[in-house]
Amino acid sequence: MTTVCVPTQDERDELGELPGGGRVVVWDGADAPAPDITDIDFLVGNYLGGPPSADAVRELAGLRVVQLLSAGVEPWLPLLPDGVTLCNGRGVHGGSTAELAVAGLLGLLRRLPEFAAAQHRGEWSPATADDLDGLPVLVLGAGDIGQRVAAALRVFDAQVTLVGRTARGDVRTLADVPALLPATRAVVVTVPLTEQTMGLVDAGFLAALPDGAMLVNVARGRIVDTEALLAELKRERLSAFLDVTDPEPLPPGHPLWSAPNVLVTPHVGGGTTGWRRRGYRLVREQLRRYAAGEPLLNVVSGGY
Repeated sequence: MTTVCVPTQDERDELGELPGGGRVVVWDGADAPAPDITDIDFLVGNYLGGPPSADAVRELAGLRVVQLLSAGVEPWLPLLPDGVTLCNGRGVHGGSTAELAVAGLLGLLRRLPEFAAAQHRGEWSPATADDLDGLPVLVLGAGDIGQRVAAALRVFDAQVTLVGRTARGDVRTLADVPALLPATRAVVVTVPLTEQTMGLVDAGFLAALPDGAMLVNVARGRIVDTEALLAELKRERLSAFLDVTDPEPLPPGHPLWSAPNVLVTPHVGGGTTGWRRRGYRLVREQLRRYAAGEPLLNVVSGGY
């Protein structure tokens, strides 16, 4: 009989009855697991609270599957012993994160921060803005989020190039990026954080972009070199929309708060009201597959 652990009572209610029966317990991972927790075999990660400690995970002797409700998995990778299958939440937050990426890009493109500032000053200040028609956009990441961003931007006739781990169809690879940057007006970062992508958007990357280009990051803060980006923002050569930062949370007084041409949101790409409904639709399907001995979805290999 499957024993499933979810982080909160609200999520227990969202899960409902288990496919094929089984037991459900509630544990948020913040403290050591109680005796009735240690025999769980299917753990749903705490989306709002992060992973448990390595010591707590070691007490879960029967653990076989960890299902995350986030796309990112990096905090969990060093915690799980051999034999535990890790699945991410691909598809749970793709739509909402893509929405925010497109909103952020449009906000920069249509100069919404400038108009908002003029509104607060009580000034009627018309100004010409750019649009997406024909705009060369480079989307770093060809997974669920990147594909959704590309599809939305193409509706408005942007010229979108997708970059993924492997070349396929119209998807390019990271090796192609240096040659693409000089003609790129906007970069949208949706790749997972890995050894290959950490610091990917560095000083050289940013310097290769043309004057007036825009950077949108809805992935992980450490993919972008913060000091290099600050240098470009202070020169007012580039602009940026950042839902994620390095460091994160962004501390009071950090230069990014006051830098010109930047709009910062506090990592809210996936934090919409529908995440729990979408997440537990995935969990129920995974539990059905687990009980039936079928292959699980979104199995993480090679770091993501």
